[in-house]
Amino acid sequence: MERFWNSFKIAFSMYSKIPMPKSDWTKENMRYIMCFFPLIGVIIGALTWIWGSFGIYVADSRLFYAAVMVLIPVFVTGGIHLDGLLDTSDALHSYQPREKKLEILKDSHAGAFAIITAVVYFLLYLGVYSELTPKGLPLVCIGFVLSRALGGFSIAAFPMAKNTGLAATFSDGAQKKTVRVTCVCYAVISSILMIIIQPVIGVCILAGVGMEYLYYYKMSMREFGGITGDLAGFHMQISELVICFCAVIGEMILRLV
Repeated sequence: MERFWNSFKIAFSMYSKIPMPKSDWTKENMRYIMCFFPLIGVIIGALTWIWGSFGIYVADSRLFYAAVMVLIPVFVTGGIHLDGLLDTSDALHSYQPREKKLEILKDSHAGAFAIITAVVYFLLYLGVYSELTPKGLPLVCIGFVLSRALGGFSIAAFPMAKNTGLAATFSDGAQKKTVRVTCVCYAVISSILMIIIQPVIGVCILAGVGMEYLYYYKMSMREFGGITGDLAGFHMQISELVICFCAVIGEMILRLV
C-alpha cells in the first residue's frame, strides 16, 4: 500500500499544484503514478462544475465567467501540459529533421509559433466556453478525466521517442499492464457516464476525442518516432479543447432536433 500511496503523491506533485507530502522519486515509487494521474482530472472537473453551475449567477459578464472556466485547469496544473502544447507547436512548425524536432521539445525558450499557438488556443477555448450551456457542462467536466486516462494509456502503451525524459522514466518504471488496464477503466467509465447523462452530446464528444487521439498517435509516430512527455501534454490540451468544442456542437444538434 505504501508504494501506491507514494505513486499517488508523486502524480499529484508532478502534474498539479495541489500540496502533497514529500516522497522519494525512486523508480519503485513511480511505477503506478499514471494510475492516479486521471484523478487530477476529477479535481479539475469538480472545480469546473462548481464554477460552471454557480459562477454564472455570480459573474456580471459571460466573458469573465468563461475566462475563469478556461483558467481553472491552468491554476490546478500549473500549466505543465500547456508547456507540452507550446513546445510541440514550435517543433512541428520548424519543419526540421526528427532529431532536431526532439531537440526543440527540450528547448526552454518559447518560439514564435508557441506564442501564436497560445493566443489562438486560449481565444478558441474562451469562445467555446462562452457558448457552453448547463447541458454540456457535466460532460466537459468528465472530459478532464478522459483526456488524462488516454494520456496515461499512451505513456504505458505507445513507443517512446527517446529513452530519456520524464515520460520515458515513467513508462520504463511502470507496471505497464496495470497502468493500461487502469487507464482503460477510467476511459470506459468516463465514456459511459457521458452517454448516460447526454447521449447526443456524449456521442459527439467521443467521436471528436477518437479523431484527436488517432491524430495524436499518427503525428507522434510520423514526426517524432514515438511520444514524449511534451507530446502527451499536447494531446491533453488539444483533447480538452476538442471535448468542449464537441459539447457545444452537440448542444446545437439538440436545439435543431
